[in-house]
Amino acid sequence: MASTNSWTLELESRVSAPRKFRATVMDWHTLAPKLAPHIVDSAHHVEGDGGTGSVRHYNCSSAMPFNVMKKKVEYLDVDNCECKYTIECDGVETSTWHIKMRPTANGGSVAKVECTSKGVEGKDMMLKAKESATEMFKTVEAYLIANPDAYN
Repeated sequence: MASTNSWTLELESRVSAPRKFRATVMDWHTLAPKLAPHIVDSAHHVEGDGGTGSVRHYNCSSAMPFNVMKKKVEYLDVDNCECKYTIECDGVETSTWHIKMRPTANGGSVAKVECTSKGVEGKDMMLKAKESATEMFKTVEAYLIANPDAYN
C-alpha cells in the first residue's frame, strides 16, 4: 500500500498577493529557468492557455530527484489568488498542491501552500519539494522587489 505524506508552508512577503500570485503561479514556467536554473532547465505549455485544465512540462536539473515534471491546473481563481494543481513526476504516484495567497495589512501577502503526495519514494523527496517551494517563493519575492514594475 502506497504511503501518503503531506506538508504545509506559510510564507510572508512584502510583495502584494496579486503580483506574487501572477509571478509565482501564473508565470513560473517562464521565470523558473531564468531565476532558478539550478532547479528548472526549461518549461513550456503542453496544452491549454494557462487556466484550469492546462498542462505545463518542466525539465528539471540534476539537483532535483526527478528529470521531468508535468503540472496540471485543476482549479484557478486569479481574482482570489488561489489555485490547485496536480504534479506527475518520477517517484510519485500523485501530488496535489493547493496555493492560496492573501493580502496583509502592510500591503504584502501571506502564501499558504499545502502539498499532499501519495506513493512518494522516501521522505527526502517530500523535504526537497518543501525546500523547492520555499526557494521558489523567496526567489520570486526578491525578483519582484528588485523589479517593482514587473507583474503590476
